[in-house]
Amino acid sequence: MRTVSQLWSRLLVGAALMPVVLYVVWVGGWWMFGLAFAGGLVALHELYAMTRSLRPLVLGGYAGLAFTLVGAELGGASWLVAGVVGTFLFAFLVFGISDARPSFTASMGTTLLGVVWVAGGLALLIILRDVPKHGRLAVFTVLLAVWADDSAAYFIGRLIGRHRMAPTISPGKTWEGFIAGTVTAVAVCFFALYQERHTFLPIWQAVVLGAAIAVSAALGDLFESAVKRDLGVKDSGRILGGHGGMLDRIDAQLFAVPAAYVIVLAFGHA
Repeated sequence: MRTVSQLWSRLLVGAALMPVVLYVVWVGGWWMFGLAFAGGLVALHELYAMTRSLRPLVLGGYAGLAFTLVGAELGGASWLVAGVVGTFLFAFLVFGISDARPSFTASMGTTLLGVVWVAGGLALLIILRDVPKHGRLAVFTVLLAVWADDSAAYFIGRLIGRHRMAPTISPGKTWEGFIAGTVTAVAVCFFALYQERHTFLPIWQAVVLGAAIAVSAALGDLFESAVKRDLGVKDSGRILGGHGGMLDRIDAQLFAVPAAYVIVLAFGHA
C-alpha cells in the first residue's frame, strides 16, 4: 500500500506542476526564460546549501545562471558557452576579492558544477524550444517522456524490481524499473511525434530520441544521487515537502534535455 500511495503522491505533484510548465513552454519567449531562471535559482540555492562546507562562490554561481540563460535566450548555443566562460571569470573575481580563504579548487569546482549542470541544462531547454517550427513539440515531448519514464520506472521498480541498477549510488533503482521507463519513454516519443514523422523526426529517429531520453534521464537521477550520497544528504531541499527539493525534481531533465538537443541537432533539425 505504501508503494501505491507514494506513486499517487508523485503523480499528483507532477499533475499539479506539469500544466503550468507546459503552458509556459507553449507561450515560450521571456516567459519560459522567467520560469527557467526561477527554477534555476532554487536549484542552485539547494546545491550550494548542500555543498556549503566546500564554500561555493554563490554570487558567482547566481551570476553565471543569469549569464547563461540570458545568453541562451538572446543568442543560442554560442552565447550559452559565453555565459559559462563568463561565470568562470566572474567567480574567479569574486574569489579574489573575498576575505574568506577556502580551497580554491573546491570553491571554483563546486560553483562551476552548479552552473554547467543546472544553468546549462535549463539553457538548452530554452534553445531546444527555439528550434524552428518544431521546438515547442520537441520540448513537450521531452518533458512528458521524462515524467512518464520516471513514473513507470518508480512503479515497476517498487512492484517487481529485484536487480539493483547502481546499488552503491541509489539502492532503490532497479533494472526492471529502468526497462519499464525506457519502453514508456520510447512510446511517448513515438506517439507524440507520429503525426510529424514526415516533416520532423521519422519513426526510427523518434525511437532513438526516446531511448536517449530514457538513458540520460536515468543518468541524471543517478548523478544527483551520487552528489547527495557524497554530501550525506537525503533530499536537496524541502520546497516540495515529502518530494524533496527543486533539484530532486529536475535532475533527470537536466540530463535528458541536453541529450534530446544533441539528437535533434544530429538529425539536422537545430
